[in-house]
Amino acid sequence: MKKVSNLVTSKWYRVDTLNKIQDKIIKLGHKAKFDATTFMNVRLITSVILFIVIIYSGDLSYIYAPFLVVFYYVMFEYLFLDRPLKQREKKLDHEALNFFEILTLTIESGRDLESAIEITCFNTKSELSDEFKKTLFEMKFGKSLMEALEDMEKRIPSEIVNNIILNIVQTSHFGNSILDTMYNQIEFLRDKQILEIKEKINKIPNKVSIVSVIFIIPLILLLLLGPFLIEFIGS
Repeated sequence: MKKVSNLVTSKWYRVDTLNKIQDKIIKLGHKAKFDATTFMNVRLITSVILFIVIIYSGDLSYIYAPFLVVFYYVMFEYLFLDRPLKQREKKLDHEALNFFEILTLTIESGRDLESAIEITCFNTKSELSDEFKKTLFEMKFGKSLMEALEDMEKRIPSEIVNNIILNIVQTSHFGNSILDTMYNQIEFLRDKQILEIKEKINKIPNKVSIVSVIFIIPLILLLLLGPFLIEFIGS
């Protein structure tokens, strides 16, 4: 993974900060069309512009302008990096069970790991599949499968998917059964999915209660008290 270490940019920003931002951008996947330096420059320039606009918007704007700009500066990273990363993590977690089930079935048919990944990628269309396709593409330029998978971990924000990739790499390295590893990982993914469904079901009564308080109870009160209110107004 490429790190940002340009001497010019390091005069404006700390190198470790740039590297941290770059790591997040890499985890956004192929949709990210910018680098850490561009991100930091855009955030800084727009913050300065916002400060100027607020300062000239009113007599007392100089009091709250710094607070609004700091809030914007902090939220900029959340909106354009942290929030999309969280969404991508959930998406990859959701796609993992289907992808690895097909991969396991392909390995069961007698294919080696590389061929199984290639067949699985060909038969599935997902963001996780795209990442494995990129892994296969990197192998054409001299990387081994294990090296390409280790590099793939750096592009994945999902701890669940990364743990599965790590287990595959370690299994291959120590010569253990890849099928046993995949069976265990799929069982874990299924259990996790069941727990998530149960959690959503348990939240339904609370959501229903909130809706009842906001909409249904006021309506019932209106129906009960309506005649008295009409009589009171009429008198």
